[in-house]
Amino acid sequence: MAPRSPDGGDLRGPISRIGVLALQGAVREHERAITEIGAEAVRVRLPRDLAGLDALVLPGGESTTMRKLIDAYGLREPILALAHAGAPMLGTCAGMILLADRIIDGDEPVFRLLDLAVRRNGYGRQLDSFEADLETPGLPGGPLHGVFIRAPIVEDVGRAVEILARDADGRPVAVRQGQVLATAFHPELTSDRRLHRLLRQLIADRAEARR
Repeated sequence: MAPRSPDGGDLRGPISRIGVLALQGAVREHERAITEIGAEAVRVRLPRDLAGLDALVLPGGESTTMRKLIDAYGLREPILALAHAGAPMLGTCAGMILLADRIIDGDEPVFRLLDLAVRRNGYGRQLDSFEADLETPGLPGGPLHGVFIRAPIVEDVGRAVEILARDADGRPVAVRQGQVLATAFHPELTSDRRLHRLLRQLIADRAEARR
């Protein structure tokens, strides 16, 4: 079995190629996190950029704008094809909204890869941004520090969704469903790389299962 290290050391094996959707948002911060876990970061702006990727990160930003750009650049179906082929995904903040099956307050869902209902800007607008230590029932290593910027609130979670972290009120803020991870906060803005390492672990598990 591949070594498991979502909370610690490097994983053995070939270097993983992890794409970052580079239409808007904290692209460079995710690239830095990916590099720090020993993987290669690849910017994705066009469908051809998805070729050969082992996983994809959907960063934060403004979800309505990101949805429009995804469609303008013809990325919706190619990203869905990558996900349906089994490539792991990580969505942070607006990325969680893009992955959710249900958006309560407006926009039509985009990828519908997570059985979640989310409310955009549920924690408040830009001025309401905050940081907090989070309970991590689904992650080893103790509390996780979260940076919340115009963050969505998870209003409902399907039975197939595992809760990885909760806020002080017990609401889910990090989840997993199969090969898809999502957070309401910005893990790339801290030095804690557990979620990016978990993404890389999913890549390793997929490679092991295909042998």
